[in-house]
Parts: sequence; C-alpha cells; structure tokens
Amino acid sequence: MTADNEIDIKEAFQRAQRGHNNKAKLVASLKSRYNKLEDKTLFHEEFVHYLKYAMIVYKREPAVENVIEFVARFAASFQPPPKTEEEEEQQQEEEEDEEDHPFLSFIFNFLLESHKANSHAVRFRVCQLINKLLGSMAENAQIDDDLFDRIHQAMLVRVTDKFPNVRIQAALAMTRLQQPKDPDCPTINAYMLILENDTNAEVRRAVLSCVAMSPQTLPKVLKRTRDIKENVRKLAYQVLADKVHIKALTIAQRVGLLQQGLRDTSEAVREVVCSRLLPAWLLRLDGNVIELLHRLDVENCAETAMDTLKAIFKGTPAEELLQNRDQLDNRKLIPVDSLTCENVLYWRALCELIKAKGDDGDEMLEQVLPDAATYAEYLCGYLKAVPVLSEEQRADFNQLELVMTKEFISQQLIHLIGCLDTNEEGGRKRVLAVLQEMLTLPQTPSSLVSLLTEKLLILIPDDHRRIQTVAEIISDVREPIMEASQPVDENESRRQQVQLAEVKVRILEAKQTLEDCITTQDFSQAAELKNSITNLEDRRNQIIQEIAESNQPADKEIRTEKNDPETLLRCLTMCAELLKQINIKTRIGPTTSALMSSLVLPSIANAHPAVRNMAVVCLGTCTLHSKELAKTHMVLLLQIAQLDEVKIRISALRAVIDLLLLFGFQLLSESASTQAANPIPSPEKQEDDAALAEDKGDVPEDTTQSILVMLSEFLDSEVSDLRTETAEGLAKLMYTGRISSAKMLSRLILLWYNPVTEDDMRLRHCLGVFFQLYARESRVHQEVVEESFLPTVRTLMNAPATSPLAEVDINNVLELLVELTRPSALIKPSANTEEVCVHDYLAVRMCGEMLKDPAAPEVRLYAKTLSNLELSRDETVREDLQTLLQQLTQVVKDRICLRALEKMMHQLVDSKEQAELLRASALQPLDVNADEAATDDPSKSAKRPKRGDAGQRKVGTGRTGRKLSRRAESSEESDGENVPESVPAVRSSRRAKAAALEKAKLDLNTLINQEANVS
Repeated sequence: MTADNEIDIKEAFQRAQRGHNNKAKLVASLKSRYNKLEDKTLFHEEFVHYLKYAMIVYKREPAVENVIEFVARFAASFQPPPKTEEEEEQQQEEEEDEEDHPFLSFIFNFLLESHKANSHAVRFRVCQLINKLLGSMAENAQIDDDLFDRIHQAMLVRVTDKFPNVRIQAALAMTRLQQPKDPDCPTINAYMLILENDTNAEVRRAVLSCVAMSPQTLPKVLKRTRDIKENVRKLAYQVLADKVHIKALTIAQRVGLLQQGLRDTSEAVREVVCSRLLPAWLLRLDGNVIELLHRLDVENCAETAMDTLKAIFKGTPAEELLQNRDQLDNRKLIPVDSLTCENVLYWRALCELIKAKGDDGDEMLEQVLPDAATYAEYLCGYLKAVPVLSEEQRADFNQLELVMTKEFISQQLIHLIGCLDTNEEGGRKRVLAVLQEMLTLPQTPSSLVSLLTEKLLILIPDDHRRIQTVAEIISDVREPIMEASQPVDENESRRQQVQLAEVKVRILEAKQTLEDCITTQDFSQAAELKNSITNLEDRRNQIIQEIAESNQPADKEIRTEKNDPETLLRCLTMCAELLKQINIKTRIGPTTSALMSSLVLPSIANAHPAVRNMAVVCLGTCTLHSKELAKTHMVLLLQIAQLDEVKIRISALRAVIDLLLLFGFQLLSESASTQAANPIPSPEKQEDDAALAEDKGDVPEDTTQSILVMLSEFLDSEVSDLRTETAEGLAKLMYTGRISSAKMLSRLILLWYNPVTEDDMRLRHCLGVFFQLYARESRVHQEVVEESFLPTVRTLMNAPATSPLAEVDINNVLELLVELTRPSALIKPSANTEEVCVHDYLAVRMCGEMLKDPAAPEVRLYAKTLSNLELSRDETVREDLQTLLQQLTQVVKDRICLRALEKMMHQLVDSKEQAELLRASALQPLDVNADEAATDDPSKSAKRPKRGDAGQRKVGTGRTGRKLSRRAESSEESDGENVPESVPAVRSSRRAKAAALEKAKLDLNTLINQEANVS
C-alpha cells in the first residue's frame, strides 16, 4: 500500500472538512492504517484529540458537520457486515458471544463520558454522534446489553436538556432503542412526555419523525394534528399517512382528522392531507372511494364527507371521474333499490363539482344527471316511499335507523335539485309542482321541510311570488280541505214516510171517487178530480225524491284548522326559511302580516318548546325587515330572553343582538313601551355598570344600561351556551361600534382567561379572534383597551382564593393587554403624529398606580410591564415619565422593582441621546469613515447596541419580547420562531455574497495548527 493510501489522523481530519472529498476513501485509508497498528491506544487518544476540536463548536458549520459525518462513518466501518438469517441461526445455536470492536467501544465510552459536559456544544455533538453511529449500523446489528443500557440512560437524561438542539439529537438517537411492544418502555414514555409538554416545536417534530406507532403512542400523535405550530401539524399528518393503517383508527378519529385537516388555516397542512393522507387511505382500500365513505359514517358527518370527496376529485382527471358512474342506469339515475348513503353522497358531490365548472361542465353534467322532469318524478317517488312510523314503531331501533337512513338519502336527493338544468320551462314547472306537493303532504318527514322550502324558493326569483307561494302551502298544510258528510235525520225520514203514505191514500180515494163520477156521468166533477190526482202524484214523486236524497246525503268540502305541534312546527319552519331567503329590503306586506298575526304570534304562547323556539326565530327574522315591527316586539323578545327555556332564550338573544346591530340602540329610544320590560338589576350591578352606556348619544341611559346589565348577567350564567352566545353578541356590538365600554371589554377579557370556560372552545376561539381584530382596527379601540387595563388587573389581584380567577396568570394578561395596545399593531396607523401614544398613557397610569401604594403586590407587575411598552419619541412625555420614575425610585423598596425602574430610566436616557445624535447627523454632511471611527472608539461601540435595543424594539407578543434573549442563547437555529426580523439593506451582487459566505466559513485547521505550534 502506498504512502498516499495511508494517511495520518491529522491529515484525515483536515481533508474531511472539505465537502468535495470522498469520505469513503478517507475512511478506507485511515482504517488501513489503523489495522496495521499493533497498539491501538495511541491511535484512539490521537483520534479523540482531533475530534474534540469539532465537538466544541455549537454552530452548524459545514466543516464541522463534515468532520462529524466522517467520524460516524469511520466508527461504523468497524461493524461486522450484516448477516443472513441462516448465519444468525447458526450463531444463536453456537451461542458465541462476540464483543464489540475495540474502536467502536472506545468511541462510545468517550461519548458517554462526555454527555454531562458543561458546554452545551459538547453535549449537542455527543448526542449527534451517537445518533449518527446508531443510525449507520445495519438493520440487524447487535450491541452489548451493558452498552445499550448506558446509551439509553444517557439519552434519557439528554432529552430533558436545557438546549432544544441537544434534546432533538438525543430524541433522534433513541429511535432504535424504543420497544413499542413493551408498555413500560422508557423511550416511549419519554417520547410521549416530550410530545405533550416540550415547548420547542422542532423538538416535537423530531420526536414525531422517529416515534414508533402503537396503541400507546397513537393518541399522542393524533393530538399533534392540533398543535399550535403549522410544521408540527403537517408532520403529524405525514406520519399518520405513512405509518398508520386506516383500520387502526376509529371512525371518530378518521372523521376528526379529515375535519381538522381539510379546514386547517394553513395551506401546507391542507395540501398534506389531500396529497398524502387521503391517497394513503385509498391505497389501502384498493382505491375504492365508496368504501372510504363507508368507513367515515357519512350519515353523521355529511359535511366532512363532502369536503373529503372534493379533495379527492380535485386531483382526479375529469375523464376518470366520468368512468366511475357505473351505478347509474340508462336513465342516468341510481336505481331506488341500490341507493345507499355512500353512493348518493358520491353522486351529489360529483354533480356539484361538475356544476361548479359552469358552461364547461354542461356536457359532462348531462352524462351523470337526467333532465329536470325525469328527476322530479324520481324524487317524488322516493319521498313518497319514506315510511311514517307510529309511536310503537319508533321504539324499535332497527326501524328507526332504516327511516333515518332513508331521510338522509332524501336530503342528498333534494340537494341534487340545485344541479338540475331548470332553464327549460316544462322541467322547472314539474320540479316546482313536486316540491309544493311534498311540502303539502302530511307524511313528508319534518326534517326535510326546511330543505324542500329552500330549494323551492331558489327556483322562484321574485320575492312577492315567493311569499304568495309559501303562504298558500302553509294554508293548505294548516287548513287542509276535508270532506264532511251529514248524518241522516231519523225524525225527518219518518215524517217524510208519513207524508208519502198520506198522499198515496188520498190518490187512491180520489181515483175511487173519479170512477164513481164517471159511472154517474158527472163529468165536471170528474175533470176536477183528475186535476187533483195529477197534483197528488206530483207531490208523491217529490216526497220520494226527497226521501232518496236524505238516504244518500252528499259529502261537503270544508277547511278545518289544525293546531297540533307537528303541523305548527312545519308551518313555522317554512315561514322561517321564507323570511331568511327574501331580501332584507323587502317590506312587510299584507300576506306576511297575516302570517305573523295568525301563525307566528299565537305560537309564541304555545305549550310545546320546539314550536315556541321556531316562532321566536320567525319573529326575530321578520323584525329585521321592518323597523316599526322591531320597535313593537323588542319588549317581547327581551322578556323571552330572560324567562323561557335555555334554547328559546338563546334564539331570542340572537334576535335582540341582530336588531341592535342593524338598527342600533336608537331603536330603544323610539319605543315608548320599552321601559316596562327593563330587567330589575341588583344594586351591586347598578353600581358596577353605571358607566356602560355613556357613549350612546341621545339614547336614554337607563334603557341602554338595562340591556347591557342583562347581557352582563348572562356572562355570569352557568349555562355555557347562553354565556357563549352573549359573549359573541357583545363582541359583534363592540367591533361594529354599537357599544364602546371599557368595563364590558374587561368582563370579556376576564371571561376569556377564566378557567371555567376552558372547555368552551367556541367561546375561547371567538374572543381570541375578536381581541386581535378589535384592537388592531383603530386607535379608538386601543384607547378602550387601555381604559380596561387597570380594572382588569384590580379584579384579578382582588379575586378571593376560592374564585377561579385566582388561578389566572396575571403576567400573561398584562402581556396580552400590552400587545393589544401597541401602536405598531394597528392596521392603519394614525396619520396625526402629534397624537399621544396609547402606551404613553398606559405608562403614566401605571406609574400613578405605583405611587398610590408603593408597597402593593401589583407594583412589581407594573414595573416589569413598563419595560415592554412601545413609547413614543415625544420629549415632553419622556421627561414626565423620567420624573415619575425618579419619584418611584425614592419610594419603592422592593429590589426587583427598583432594578426594573432603573432599567427603564436608562432606556429613556439612551433613546434621548440617540434622538439627539440622529438630529445632529441629519444636519451634518455624510461621513464615509464614521463607521471606522466608531469601531476604533470602544466607548462608542459599547454604547451603540444599547441604543439600538432601545430604539428598535421587536414587535411581537409580549412573552416573546421578554424571553427573546434566553431563547436566542438556548436555541440558535433549532426553531423557526426565532428567526430575526429582516432589515432593509442594499442588495449585494452574487459574487460578493459568495465571497462573504466563504469568508464566514469556519476552518478547524487554524485551531489544529495553532495548538500544534504551541505544543
């Protein structure tokens, strides 16, 4: 072997730093040298000596990374080659105990002894090397049990390291040490703990990438799909797609994954669900989309199933979609016997997708959907076949489930009406006739009434015709035409029989007399008798006809009003849907007024809760169309909101909020009878909410205040739905400017932080979005937030130990309020530069509070918060603040507070000096050598960072602002959160960039040579 092939350790490390060198050749050359040595100890010591130079560098320099890669490859090269199954069996039979290679054992021992080093760089490199060493071993490689345990224990310690990068490498190093089948595996337990509690997103991602799937770890991975960080959620879906079979998930888990993933706020997460998760599931189901729907239980999650189908169709060519219409017959319909929840939903989704393409999809739509008239007959036949269950049959779960399935299929078929081509008059009229007939039939299920009405109204463009049509249907449903037959009157029948008998006797007598007159030849008398007999016979025929009519009475058609709960609910549902569909500018006409007086208002007093609730919905929707109607019925809605059942109170509350949003609180001043409905607040409430209505102009204060007091009491309700609806309503009123109340905003902030509302996700989400939008909208809103600052803090500080508010982290609340009032957070900053900054007011207020009671516990909170404020450059304000801070330093005794106050004073002084320097430099000519002079002067260079920090405070969350230095120290490049803000600069050329990058690269040769010269 030539001297070129055998290199020494120093040269190997020097060459390894350069990326273009072939690592395999270096490894082979150094291994050849190693194998020739009889005494390996010197080689081991020298090798570790040069390795230490790389291990003390924490930054991910290319040269250092190359060295680490070289060391891992060299150490792994001593591993025996992978054995076949036969060789492994022979080894187990012979029970030969082979020890690990000496170099491999030495390097592992060195690393395990170094993992507790004080330097975080050394700990990071130790974990990185162990990770690379274990990862480069063969799949069936074996190591000594004692070494396994030592590595395991060391890495379990390092996954709790202070530095995220160390935790990441330690977690990756334990990948091959986990035992998923062992329920007490320490690695699995550590992974689950990290996924649940680690604050660094990159650490959670690292664990997600290497954790083994098991019934124990699956719930933790599923929970990461709801992680706060987009990258973690994205990786969680990728892991589930690659490692978890669809059958390993429950129906609820599948639905939850698709529901959250397809509606995620991040485009990247949605893309992963569409391109990775769904194809993986379909691959395991042989590409059968219907089977996938069957595993999602579409009856209970139709919207999620529709989103899933749209995502699948999105990546499927149109020609392939049309090939999957095997279930349609020659009429382009699914046979009634073959209809299932899955295939009808697939049919609907396919038709809606093609319909959304507009004119381009007309030809395709004709291949999957028949003409309107044919489909109308098909729909009518299926709806009429839906059985109506009696009370006894409803107790049978199987029959109930069958009917519910048929109703679900009916809903999807009704939705398909929107895809029909109704431009042709004949087809459109037939569809309208079928919809009207279905709404009129009493056996049509109540669950379909709203949807049928909606589709009917969509086909009728004119509002007046809509009202007329629905009114006629309601009339037919509530007052159906019925045939009524009158019973036969026996007395009348007997009287008619007697009359008939009398007439017959008189006819016989008259005929006998006539014969006698003819015999005696009294012809004049005979003529009179003949006329009398004719009259009697006519009378007899008339009586016989009357008797025949009375024996066969004619049926009469009459209208009978039905007031049973089911009928009223159907009518109110149609009325509510009508009022939603018509234009809000459409005035209330005679037909609508008649519906209100005959149907809606009487139903509000109905004993059945569902009827009352729908009546309140109708009333609230109708009042939006007429201000006069709103003034008339506002009192009634307020009373219902306080007195009825919870569901009905919520409906009334929604109506009240909608009216206030549309018409404003001026509506109350125009109503003469509103005062009678004012709730009687408690004296404490009157005292607390005295300032709630101060910004309402000419609206009477007692009226507005009474409404706000009622809403404030609802915020304290134990019923979570009512509390949530009230908070959402108040948020809307405040955001639109109908209410401007610092006290009410304080109540909402406290409600958001209250542990009682922890499980109310809708409330938390609504208020979380509202606070950000409200504060960023305008400076006026920020002033309201600033006014609510001190009342909120006082409430939290004075909360008794038994109150849930005692558990709230006040520091977190203060950070939120500071962030909401930041001037830089405004969407449209104020153009008036002379306006005093909101944070300036806040600083003065906090200083005033501290001066009132310097020994109060909240003084420390205020002092800490002062340093997070974004103060203006107004000299007057800064001088006033300096004066207040000087007064505070004389009266405050707490050391931590004094330190914070002194820091604040130094910031004010430094920023003032910087402002003077800027003004001076603006008047002087530009000095090219200014930077060099500043560099030469150590005092100036020492001061510059301080002024820069004070003058350019980072805009972000309060928490990030406070902990930025610690995070920058502990996590240099592990987390995407800590990327510094971009600073505008002149764009340099590509050559200059390359030169700068080359200059910035770390070279270990300098250190190695320097150490060699010293020795």
